[in-house]
Amino acid sequence: MEVKRIADLGPDERDALFERDAGVDAVRNDVRDIVGRVRKEGDVALREFSREFDGVEVGNIDVTDLAERAYDDIDEEMRDAIETAAENVREFHERQVPVDWRDDFSGRELGRRFRPLERVGVYVPGGAAAYPSSALMGVIPAKVAGVEHVAVATPPADEINPVTLAAIHAAGADVVYAAGGAQAISALAYGTETVNAVQKVVGPGNKWVTAAKAEVRGDVEIDFLAGPSEILVVADETASPEFVAADLLAQAEHDPEASVVAVTADEATADAVAEAVEAGVDDRERSEVIRDALDNDASGVFLARSMPEAVLFAEEYAAEHLSIQARDEEELLDRITNAGSVFLGPYTPVAAGDYASGTNHVLPTNGGAKLYGGLSVDTFVRSTTVQRLEKDGLDALWGTITTLTEAEGLEAHAESVRVRLEGADEIDGGNDDGIVGENVE
Repeated sequence: MEVKRIADLGPDERDALFERDAGVDAVRNDVRDIVGRVRKEGDVALREFSREFDGVEVGNIDVTDLAERAYDDIDEEMRDAIETAAENVREFHERQVPVDWRDDFSGRELGRRFRPLERVGVYVPGGAAAYPSSALMGVIPAKVAGVEHVAVATPPADEINPVTLAAIHAAGADVVYAAGGAQAISALAYGTETVNAVQKVVGPGNKWVTAAKAEVRGDVEIDFLAGPSEILVVADETASPEFVAADLLAQAEHDPEASVVAVTADEATADAVAEAVEAGVDDRERSEVIRDALDNDASGVFLARSMPEAVLFAEEYAAEHLSIQARDEEELLDRITNAGSVFLGPYTPVAAGDYASGTNHVLPTNGGAKLYGGLSVDTFVRSTTVQRLEKDGLDALWGTITTLTEAEGLEAHAESVRVRLEGADEIDGGNDDGIVGENVE
């Protein structure tokens, strides 16, 4: 990899780094057609697109039984690994479950309550690689939140990866569909003869999946647009170039569109990281994918004039994964707001979060970390505010309400308060059973 100085970057280079879309815009029109056809033709379109894009003749779209059998059939070591990762993910997300509350605010009883969505769809990528970890990351938070029906869509194959199917089952999915790409997102959003429509679609995917989520948004809720993987490593002279390079190579092997970046203010470290990356590419099984990702315009090793400039670069990049490998990592963390998930210190590889530490790896990409966080229990619940006022509490608000309603010209709002205050004695004392007026049979 070539080392570039941040100060020397031109406008086009900066746009490629900070305005990246990972090819999503280029496929939007095609995706719109796919989504429309699935919405109109249902299972017929799903099967046709499976032939066209996956090279598979799909019989049963519902493959829930295959997931159940796969869990029983995989070897014990793999099953134990899945269960250990699942337990760690479950434990972390159980800490996120919101609790209903009500408090007294000077005569105003106010609170919030939280209820899960009823039906959620989780996309689990497949294709060139298997992603059992994405099944755990998508399904478990939904079940922890209390979602009753969690459907998973994963790309079809002559034999869907049994480890992925086993992980889907272990995570607690209620139904599994053999459907991939933009067509799977459309099926989850609108339903087909086989696929039940959901309220929300979540999960990572390639540019086709991401574009499809953007297309259906509004007709169904989505989590966010989570495209190909990203990592940015902030390193100082104490960082191990081999550790930094290993993290870059690990994320690069996900996808040719992945973006991998290291930034440092130490020239020797920058050169050493670039050399370590180049030295490690050919040793990796997915070296061609890695090479394409390294050649991405949003990838590279960058030399800052100072660590404050490196921090500003990281803030503007707003990476999905932010690794800080530096002497003062906590101090640097305090200065960085925009990141999907943060990995501190030399012994915290991104791969730990990808698989087993417990945090969620479904995270915003393309600068989305400037606006929102990753998948969590919060993704699957909605909140409702609750309030109860006694007469004294309403009376205390009377002047504030009337002043503001007059400013807005909404007189009936003020009247809805006045009629209660004037009728309070009747409500409180006019009827033993607390009912005003005649009892209606």
